[in-house]
Amino acid sequence: MDITLAQCFIAVDDHDRALAFYRDVLGFEVRNDVGFEGMRWVTVGSPAQPDVDIVLEPPLADPNAPAADREAMASLLAKGMLRGVILRTDDVDATFERVRAAGAEVLQEPMDQPYGVRDCAFRDPAGNELRFNQPRPR
Repeated sequence: MDITLAQCFIAVDDHDRALAFYRDVLGFEVRNDVGFEGMRWVTVGSPAQPDVDIVLEPPLADPNAPAADREAMASLLAKGMLRGVILRTDDVDATFERVRAAGAEVLQEPMDQPYGVRDCAFRDPAGNELRFNQPRPR
């Protein structure tokens, strides 16, 4: 039995800004753009991984959620308290320069980690942490 990753979700508060970042800066392709009951989900992904999707979703993707819960999630997102993702690259230094040049907030410049990768970190336009890592040769 094989189990593989199909989708992961990232909360965003402005899909157009998020789309400009994930598509135009990171080079992801847009695979789907769906609206439902005043909410929007945009699916993006790396052309190198056609079977893995990243879904950019509202901070609380539930049309029946109480207003207080929606406000709480929006507040957590604004503080950068929701989880992000770790992306792999074949050149972390070049990736860093490209993302920094696009104006993303730098959390960590490229550095060698003791657990075998060279990585860097940014916040996306919604405040989510994105780490980019490159395995170091053994």
